[in-house]
Amino acid sequence: MRDRPRPAPPRHTIDETAAAALAAAAAGIARLDQALTGHPLAPAVLHRARLAAVRQAAAADGHLIDPWHLAAILEGLRLRMDPSLAPAERGAIFDAARHALAQYQWLVAPDPAQEAAIAAAEAVLAASPGGTPLLIAAHGLHAWLSGAGGADGAGGAGGAGEGGADRAPSGDRPAVGNRPPLGGDRRAGRAALLRFWPAHGLLRLPYPLLAAAALRPDTPWAPAAWVPAFLDALAAEAADGLQLLTTLERTWRTARARAAGPRATSRAAAAIDVLATTPLVSATALGQALGMAVNNAAALLERFRADGIAVEVTHRSKRRLYGLAGLAPLRAATAPPRRPEPGRGRGRPRLLPPAAEVAAPPPPLPPLGPLERRAFDERGLAAAMAFADQAIRHARHVLGQGDNGADVADVADVAAAERHSTVV
Repeated sequence: MRDRPRPAPPRHTIDETAAAALAAAAAGIARLDQALTGHPLAPAVLHRARLAAVRQAAAADGHLIDPWHLAAILEGLRLRMDPSLAPAERGAIFDAARHALAQYQWLVAPDPAQEAAIAAAEAVLAASPGGTPLLIAAHGLHAWLSGAGGADGAGGAGGAGEGGADRAPSGDRPAVGNRPPLGGDRRAGRAALLRFWPAHGLLRLPYPLLAAAALRPDTPWAPAAWVPAFLDALAAEAADGLQLLTTLERTWRTARARAAGPRATSRAAAAIDVLATTPLVSATALGQALGMAVNNAAALLERFRADGIAVEVTHRSKRRLYGLAGLAPLRAATAPPRRPEPGRGRGRPRLLPPAAEVAAPPPPLPPLGPLERRAFDERGLAAAMAFADQAIRHARHVLGQGDNGADVADVADVAAAERHSTVV
């Protein structure tokens, strides 16, 4: 008896908008894969792209972080904080850094529990219908975040996403009202996408195309509207990857041209290649990579720093880390290590009683201007004016007596006696 043919898996029909977004995403990913394959700067591009992808994913989750802050944390450097920031603002920066660092761990070095969650998300993505790898990934991620896939990977792309909710679930909150039920973790879904692309032949390198913009709070969650947004986000991230590769390649070639020495045996060009492919390098690592003494490697890095080809990002005198000039923002985002104050011993400073307040001397008087310098003392003038007023009163009194028939000589004698008594 002949076996009955198995029914074909259901396929999703797409409209013109989704078809255009699918074509743009496929073309952008193909260009990115062709440019990255075999390129000497591929390790540097992957590192910078992971930082950008983690920053965008954290922003979609509600945590804004400076990409250079994340790079500093990954290298074990201290963050530079604005002294005017309030404690709440400092706490928000550290919370965003912790969230981004956790997302970076999911992508690069997951622990066993995270590995199990990623495997479950991969099963949901692989079991999702769609026809093409891009549509399979879109519907699979939608099913994983909606909680419709289940632990065994069963279930379609509809499920809870079509049940009335029109916003993307967070993956870490319970069901409330018309929101979709608690689905898979976003971080596990993103890590599954990172592994999905090479497994299905879209990329030969694990470039982080995570479509982070498709999980913003303002993105519609209905599959008919969310799938084109997912594809548009992939196309934009692929274009950003090509631009990043072009920028790093231009910086690399410029640095090689400036570092070229007159000797044919100079290792400056090889040192630039190491700096271009490694985010940050020390003199010890550079010496081991080039097979040269550590002191010679340190002298070469110092020459690059003096010529403006490289920057030192740790603000330290020992165990210094260098990168190409494009990493200058990383130096601005890091703070120097804490150094002891001169003359201070170990431990916390001693609590001393507050010193008695000493009255400060009065400030000096302001200099006199031209008019103030010419002013004269009016105290003698006031005494003279008072004497004149008194003499006038006495004269009026005497004249009044003269009008009544007094002798003029007697008037003169009285006036003289009064003036004499006033002066005395």
